[in-house]
Amino acid sequence: MIEIERKFLVNSEAFKEESQNSYRIVQGFLNTDPERTVRVRVKGEKAFLTIKGMGNTSGTTRFEWEKEIKVTDAEQLLKICEPGIIEKTRYEISSGDHIIEVDMFLGGNEGLILAEIELNNENESFLTPNWLGKEVTGDPKYYNSQLSKKPFMQW
Repeated sequence: MIEIERKFLVNSEAFKEESQNSYRIVQGFLNTDPERTVRVRVKGEKAFLTIKGMGNTSGTTRFEWEKEIKVTDAEQLLKICEPGIIEKTRYEISSGDHIIEVDMFLGGNEGLILAEIELNNENESFLTPNWLGKEVTGDPKYYNSQLSKKPFMQW
């Protein structure tokens, strides 16, 4: 239930050529308190309810609990989420022993492309593709919960 993740800006769309899978994501937040965010997500043909705790100092590690729920339940919950539904297309790219997830945001966050990689420990090394840009791990403005409140196009 501990998530260790690093986040990066993406400097080109070259990742699309390496992608093995892509799907649409629609998500909203029932609670965006930094100490406990509660997210509802429809990811392709599945849906999830996720609770995330506060991150450590570096922003790489935090508590995460996720439960698959019915898509119809998620669609109902999205109707009562805080304002600022996030829509994006996610691409999955194999990179050595890891999967890099690249999100191309839509709507008010259009133009923002972020990559995330989950690790087994904070010091684990991983291959860095050429299209991986500046690291933004721990920068709250790149958290989806914050992008729902202050979209990229308003920066």
